[in-house]
Amino acid sequence: MLSEPAILATLRQHHLFNRLPEPAFQEVCGLANLRRLEAGDCLFHQGDAAERFYLVMDGQMKLIRTLPEGQEKLVEVIHSGQSFAEALLFSGTRFYPVTASALRSSSLVSIDGVHYRHLLESQPKICLDLLASFSIRLHQRLNEIDTLTLANASRRVVRFLDQAPQSANGDIQLSVSKRLIASQLGIQPETFSRILHRLIDAGLIAMQQRTIQILDRSSLASYCD
Repeated sequence: MLSEPAILATLRQHHLFNRLPEPAFQEVCGLANLRRLEAGDCLFHQGDAAERFYLVMDGQMKLIRTLPEGQEKLVEVIHSGQSFAEALLFSGTRFYPVTASALRSSSLVSIDGVHYRHLLESQPKICLDLLASFSIRLHQRLNEIDTLTLANASRRVVRFLDQAPQSANGDIQLSVSKRLIASQLGIQPETFSRILHRLIDAGLIAMQQRTIQILDRSSLASYCD
């Protein structure tokens, strides 16, 4: 059961809960709990029963899918304020399709999925708002698929840089390691590093540790190696 005011306030502001009537919200909190993980700790494994979904209060989680060939593929990195596994409530999927583990020390709110779905069944207007949210995430997944279907590894990296969030001054901050980004792009880590160095040598980007500055966006967009 959740009782800390700060956690309740954060949960209340999230799009999955901000439209719930107060009695329904209190029911959710009564069945929710707080999970704390250290870096490297596993929250659930691919194939485990999908009974709960999660909201990251602080920290960073990674979702990894193991392919039939045994290769691991980074699906997504979840940051503070983001939720994950909630879409499984509506897809009929009984088991988690990924493994979730902490990239760094993290705190998460764990929510009873079946109970939450039952609440939504009595609140049809809220479902429309959730459909809009899920639609946005679907488009993000489609963009990622487009990136992975590009045959040329250089084009995958260029597309990643073009779509990466930028700070106020236009810089790109890599929030995870190059190894994880390479996994998400479907290339080897050394290939990712090699392409970044080529872009630096071509005068298209500058890089300082995990900060990337795009120097020539138009030339970068047309780069092909």
